This record gives sequence, structure tokens and C-alpha cells, in this order.
Amino acid sequence: MRLLDSNILIYSTLPQHLPKLVQLLADSESVVSEITRLEAFGYHNLTPGDKIFLETIFSTMQTLGIDKAIIDKAIELRQQKKLSVGDAVHAATALLHNLELFTRNTADFTWIPGLKVVNPLS
Repeated sequence: MRLLDSNILIYSTLPQHLPKLVQLLADSESVVSEITRLEAFGYHNLTPGDKIFLETIFSTMQTLGIDKAIIDKAIELRQQKKLSVGDAVHAATALLHNLELFTRNTADFTWIPGLKVVNPLS
């Protein structure tokens, strides 16, 4: 299974990237986190059409919650190296659920042992 980073959902709203991502979004092996929902819907350039598109995508995907274990792991990661809260939660979620992390920003995560990171847009 794989965890989709917020940037993958945001890039999927762009016509030039959707063809590469449509199968990934529809695959039952793809899941998202509550932090993905927060970041995607909180994106400042989201149009009303993008919002409808994302609502459709999120309605079909499993969403993983954020519990104490994920927060504790995210804290541990942030104590080791500068990392945004969102990226720390994505990494912690992927690690604790044994998921691959699909993101456009693979370089942000390469230092984390045991985390498999994939850029589906490369």
C-alpha cells in the first residue's frame, strides 16, 4: 500500500499531471492521511472546481487518522532534522503503517531510515 502526500493530490488538479496520476488515485492500494486532507483543501490556489475534484477523490480513498503514535514519531523525526509538520506526519504515518510514501518532494525524506519514497511524476 502507499500513502499519497498532499502535493500528489494538488498536482492531480492540474491537467498536465492528471494523466500520470489518475490510476494512482483510483487504486485501492492508495491511501491518504488527515494531514493530506488538511493540506490539500488548505492550498491557497485551490479553485472551486479543484475543490469539487478533491472532494470526489477523498470520498473514494481510505483516510488514515492521526493518533498519538504518529504524533510521537513525527516529533522524533522533527527533532532529528528540520522538517515541516505536514512532512513529519506523512513520514510518521508511512513508517508506522508500513506504507510507501508517494510524493513529488522525495529529497525531503531521503534521510529517514526505513522510509520508501517514490515520485510518481518523475
